[in-house]
Amino acid sequence: MIFRKFIRLFFPLIFVFQSVAVIAQTDTAYLSYIRKWSDAAVSEMNYSKIPASIIMAQALHESRFGTSELAVKANNHFGIKCQTGWSGKTYKYQDDDANNCFRLYDSVAQSYRDHSDFLLTRPRYAALFQLDPNDYVGWAKGLKQAGYATNPNYASILIKLVEDYKLYQLDNKRTVVEPMNSISDVQIPNNIPNGTAPELRAGHRNRIKYVVAQRGDNVESLTKKLDLLGWQIRRYNEIPRNKDIKPGQVVFLQPKRRQAEPGYTLHTVEKGETMYSISQNYGIQMKWLYKRNGMKIGTQPKVGQQIWLRGMKPTSQH
Repeated sequence: MIFRKFIRLFFPLIFVFQSVAVIAQTDTAYLSYIRKWSDAAVSEMNYSKIPASIIMAQALHESRFGTSELAVKANNHFGIKCQTGWSGKTYKYQDDDANNCFRLYDSVAQSYRDHSDFLLTRPRYAALFQLDPNDYVGWAKGLKQAGYATNPNYASILIKLVEDYKLYQLDNKRTVVEPMNSISDVQIPNNIPNGTAPELRAGHRNRIKYVVAQRGDNVESLTKKLDLLGWQIRRYNEIPRNKDIKPGQVVFLQPKRRQAEPGYTLHTVEKGETMYSISQNYGIQMKWLYKRNGMKIGTQPKVGQQIWLRGMKPTSQH
């Protein structure tokens, strides 16, 4: 009788201790990952203006603090699938839908940089870059609303990680932005025209120099900051007289080219994209983008339509 009472009392305690041990072990693993990759998250924040707290929370969740199959075998810490425009290495992994093609990187650092570029170049995430840099709650909710993940609790998961591990402290850190080579977006930190404001993110796309417009920037202000003429900014970026620059927009400092760089042949149109946004994403002159696709100037593509970036669309597909 006494033994039975002992068992009833003792067994629940075993489960409690086991649960505490598992939580402590997980907590230690999270903290270890944060210590290892916090500088990378801060570096990407300085490069992209995405809060480091959000970058780290996404990495922790998507990679299971660096232990997931994608993280271990593909250096993919953000669960990014191949999608349009990816010409790099791939890794097959069964996920929650039919698309099981994921991006494979040579290093974890490349995964962090590609995550920044992925959000920067997709129109559905553009509104997030208008948020306050410390608004991790807005970013978490915005990522869910924009479709980054299908989990209905995605925003809550990110917010909890930020608050449990005080990741918001990373948002006030500064570190050197490490240059990362990628086919679509290569940073050029030491080759910015005189007069460029230090907050402007600069780089080159399709071998064309550019900056990313910040809040309050317009053609007139950038003309002064970049030591260029107003007509140059308008002509290089094909901006009509009655239009102006928007925050987050890529602003080329040299003329765009006739075609995309090697490795980018086709682009599948996503919701919210226009011929202009595609031309800016790939550094292609509008007239040539229309010509390559046999489209009338001024018409817009449909979601899911394939746009030719190099070569000419076959006549049979018109």
